Amino acid sequence: VRLEVKAYKKMRTNSRTGPAVKVSFLSSPHPQVNFVACQLFALFAAFWFRLYLSPGKTSPDVRHMFATIFGIYFVIFCFGWYVIHLFVLVLLCYAIMVTASASNIHRYSFFVAMGYLTLCHISRIYIFHYGILTTDFSGPLMIVTQKITTLAFQVHDGLGRRAEDLSVEQHRLAIKAKPSFLQYLSYLLNFMSVIAGPCNNFKDYVAFIEGRHTHMKLLEVYWKQKGLHSFPEPSPTGAVIYKLCIALVSLFLFLTLTKAFPVTCLLNDWFLYKANFLTRLCYLYVVMQASKPKYYFAWTLADAVNNAAGFGFSGVDKDGNFCWNLLSNLNIWKIETATSFKMYLQNWNIQTATWLKCVCYERVPWYPTVLTFILSALWHGVYPGYYFTFLTGTLVTLAARAVRNNYRHYFLSSKVVKVAYDVVTWAATQLAVSYTVAPFVMLAVEPTISLYKSMYFYLHIISLLIILFLPIKPQAHAQRWPQTLNSVKKKKAD
Repeated sequence: VRLEVKAYKKMRTNSRTGPAVKVSFLSSPHPQVNFVACQLFALFAAFWFRLYLSPGKTSPDVRHMFATIFGIYFVIFCFGWYVIHLFVLVLLCYAIMVTASASNIHRYSFFVAMGYLTLCHISRIYIFHYGILTTDFSGPLMIVTQKITTLAFQVHDGLGRRAEDLSVEQHRLAIKAKPSFLQYLSYLLNFMSVIAGPCNNFKDYVAFIEGRHTHMKLLEVYWKQKGLHSFPEPSPTGAVIYKLCIALVSLFLFLTLTKAFPVTCLLNDWFLYKANFLTRLCYLYVVMQASKPKYYFAWTLADAVNNAAGFGFSGVDKDGNFCWNLLSNLNIWKIETATSFKMYLQNWNIQTATWLKCVCYERVPWYPTVLTFILSALWHGVYPGYYFTFLTGTLVTLAARAVRNNYRHYFLSSKVVKVAYDVVTWAATQLAVSYTVAPFVMLAVEPTISLYKSMYFYLHIISLLIILFLPIKPQAHAQRWPQTLNSVKKKKAD
């Protein structure tokens, strides 16, 4: 409690008379500078890796080795001796990978990886006291945890389950042989994703290292064409330039909007006690919008690094253009125009959502939505604000699902009505997201309660009333479980 009060008082050192906050362009702490420097070095290393260590010139083992060495160097440069936690976790889970049976490998890997990550999160609270840490080694640890558990579940699917019990996607990604130590290290610690991700599938990564990545994706498109002796060679240069432009714009917005509208604005006396409810609602939206560019910047730059190395090709779109969004972590346009909570979440931190679906949502027999939100909160850390966000998110998701399933079909009769419905649901979605994610940024309990009290807990109350009194139709869960190969074969036979 003392730590929370201290953090809360520190957050309220802004002006108590209004929302104006002085902008400082040169106040970025050293960890952020190290992060940007490492990612820029990784970008140049990725171009070099693609041009001079291409699969046609170099063996897969050499590519694995260089990708691993660069990754280890970058994390040591950024986090110093704290990366020992990263190496300990990797070695522990490789021991499980080698010794555990295929029927239990996913369980042991999951509990060890998540347990170690949680212990590190707890130590950060007691040692570093709610700050944006100068030694925030948890970022790479979170990415590695995703990869360890993803790989363990895919090995379990390939070696410990019957093929007919797998979904189509699980069958495609199932791994039939345990990886070598070099492959394991390269997958977890490669320089392209060790700092900021994203998580990816082991099969896709090995195909990239061995030079089969783009050909596999192109084969899905061109396999019907007769007489095609060779595939075109897609270049990632255009995609990299485009994503770098987005990253630069996001960085500019971070240095302006984020500094001009920090989250501390939500805790001054003007906001809590003087502004009316609608003003608070709109200002909350502006402040939460201003907190997004740093994520846009980090994830888009990480995506560009992978593309520069030749990884991330996803196929050909309907217009015949090559696409490089296999590893993209967000779709900015769909986020900003989302008309439902579900659509928003599907396009925000995409690879983490895919991981949660892979290791939790599709596999747990009870309360999949609730358990998935709990796992997401635990993965992010143990700050109380995370649990406020994910508890609120669970309520909002269930309420939004009930409203959508019961009423959406009434607004599809005409184009005009549908447009009006989309405008209203867009505004409701954006405001609901702002209300939900505010504690995620605030971290502590007291500022979160102060904010929600000033908003009269309106979204919590509305969501609870909807869940209690509005029936959830059965079709809301109809598509939860993926089709297995057995069901697909049976459907074709019928």
